[in-house]
Amino acid sequence: MDALDFTGRSVIVTGGTRGIGAAIARAFRAAGARVLVCGRNQPDGAADDFFRADVRDPYQASALVTEAVRRHGRLDVVVNNAGGAPQVFADVASPRLHAAVIDLNLTAPLHVSQAANAAMRDQPGGGVILMISSVSGMRPSPGTAAYGAAKAGLLHLAASLAVEWGPKVRVNSLVVGPVSEGGHDPIAARAVPAGRPAAPEDVAGACLLLASPLAGYVSGAALAVHGGGEWPAYLAELRTRA
Repeated sequence: MDALDFTGRSVIVTGGTRGIGAAIARAFRAAGARVLVCGRNQPDGAADDFFRADVRDPYQASALVTEAVRRHGRLDVVVNNAGGAPQVFADVASPRLHAAVIDLNLTAPLHVSQAANAAMRDQPGGGVILMISSVSGMRPSPGTAAYGAAKAGLLHLAASLAVEWGPKVRVNSLVVGPVSEGGHDPIAARAVPAGRPAAPEDVAGACLLLASPLAGYVSGAALAVHGGGEWPAYLAELRTRA
């Protein structure tokens, strides 16, 4: 039996039409899953697996989960991937911007997770909820302070929900470092021990692992997907010799 075979499984990926989300959706499809992606705007071309939803709205988040269950008969995995923020320093960012960033990156995953838990808790096999967090939530995040704070909150949220909703529903998070679809980032090449930024497929592979039976005893955890993190500034001299 292939532990990474998701044939017949039902998966939701929020923000799954581009970037990391699209890679996660592709990976689950390739593993046999029936995937439903969502976004605020219809993607170019026909997309039978797309559902239009703004997950910042709890009613639309609930409708997304309801649609996945209607189409597939159950819901096995939710990947809360939708997020992001513009680069704006905190002293000039408006209260409206801060609220919008926290709403998208923290409150929206809570809405989706609440609806998912309601669908998963009473079904055979339960389910898995994954939060796509960021290294910005574990170290200073100048220029995106509200985003970093929201991603830090997402880590705490995942750990708390894992306690509340276990054992039927496992909840974990991924702490994602710099990601480049082209695989080229001169800053990451110098600062990340792995020597390169993450590709979206690196994050997707970690999602498959955490959603699979291989991680059946893993809940409330934060998996670092950051290539070793960042070289500390106090080791700058050592880094030049490495």
